[in-house]
Amino acid sequence: MAFEFPLPDVGEGLTEADIVSWKVSPGDEVTVNQILVEIETAKSLVELPSPQAGTVGALLVEEGQTVEVGTPIIRFGGADDSGAEAAETMSAPHAETQAPASEGAVTTDDEGGATLVGYGAKAASSKRRPRKGAPATGGSGASATGGTAAGSAAEAPAAQSGAGAQSGAEAQPAAEAPTASAGVAPTGAKPLAKPPVRKLAKDLGIDLATVTATGSRGEVTRADVQAAADGSAAPAVSGATASASVDTGELEERIPFKGVTKMMAKAMVDSAFTMPHVTEFLDVDVTETMAFVRRLKASKVLGEDVRVSPLLIVAKAVAWAVGRNPRINSALEGDDIVVKKYVNLGIAAATPRGLIVPNIKNAHAMGLTQLAQGIQDLTALARSGKTPPADQTGGTITITNVGVFGVDAGTPIINPGEAAILAFGQVRKKPWVVDDEIVPREITTLSVSADHRVVDGEIISKFLADVGRGLEDPSVLLA
Repeated sequence: MAFEFPLPDVGEGLTEADIVSWKVSPGDEVTVNQILVEIETAKSLVELPSPQAGTVGALLVEEGQTVEVGTPIIRFGGADDSGAEAAETMSAPHAETQAPASEGAVTTDDEGGATLVGYGAKAASSKRRPRKGAPATGGSGASATGGTAAGSAAEAPAAQSGAGAQSGAEAQPAAEAPTASAGVAPTGAKPLAKPPVRKLAKDLGIDLATVTATGSRGEVTRADVQAAADGSAAPAVSGATASASVDTGELEERIPFKGVTKMMAKAMVDSAFTMPHVTEFLDVDVTETMAFVRRLKASKVLGEDVRVSPLLIVAKAVAWAVGRNPRINSALEGDDIVVKKYVNLGIAAATPRGLIVPNIKNAHAMGLTQLAQGIQDLTALARSGKTPPADQTGGTITITNVGVFGVDAGTPIINPGEAAILAFGQVRKKPWVVDDEIVPREITTLSVSADHRVVDGEIISKFLADVGRGLEDPSVLLA
């Protein structure tokens, strides 16, 4: 018996996800908890395990397609369900020409005769509503794709034809009709393409009417759209638009605005236009911190495989400064300012899929070894794109390390749900005054953006000064 597995809510309250890659194919035997598919939510990549053992009957959505939670994505079933699977892969015009017009009924998906979603007749009705402006009866039943209507005009009205069908007055003779399916849809006809291909074309800004179709039934395929977007295939355009067509494939790049990138953008807009940001800057002599980092690396006291960097000491300094200025570690919730007595330290991470901010839980209670391991694990997961949703929620304060990009300072935007974010700039040797003498020292710039509704200038300044103090003399962090 067939069973359809819907896209589940993976525990982060999101409403949709993108299908990244299928790990199984129709006909494969799978076991319980075997990975079926990799999806991308607005926060991360997630692997979905199989809820049951059995045979994969059909993959109901394609890679690259965005689907809503609750939408069936895969069907389980053996040979008994092959008819339904075959029917789903049938093109719309082909499926419609096979419908027995004498009964005026459309077979349902369970009976193996469903047409492709978005084309043809609906399973819930016995016949299609006449097309607006089309005569109720009469005329030839030939379609633009070369199919012929079954039965006489009295048995199957011309308007009952599927997508791309012509009315009796517009229909071509049966011998000439097949020419419409070659390469490009006829003028005024809607190009044949599956919904995922249409969505891809929309995301890439490609007009399907200008794409040369290479599908076996004259449909536009995913590869056709990609080729048109890359400029590797000459788009087929009608004579009316050919003179106005300009190939900008090599001059522009279109990146789908979705997933992690879209969620990050929404969070930044919500933050920037909800919280009144105020930013303060401080130049800090981190010569002692850099010497401390070099000693930790050389001694390997934190572990053979533990990576030590200046970010580790900055993280420790932030947790220490929060303890001295707890109001900076708070958030506005309704009519209350909630001061968190724990530090879930967020580390902004740039990944191939966009910016995410996973956090280290209870960083305030960690020693250097635990904190270093936490940062290392967090970074590795972020780079792989598999940071779990739980690691991206519940943060209380964030660090963004802009120094790794060779930047001195910035005005970072606060992560929603928090009250402050600290930017750590690059460390450079600069002339510095020490005991009334100018000497070369290793200097960095710290900047803190804070929610001025929650904290005032005094709290921000004291917090920033304490972070600077901890970096100037890291021994205070270990006291």
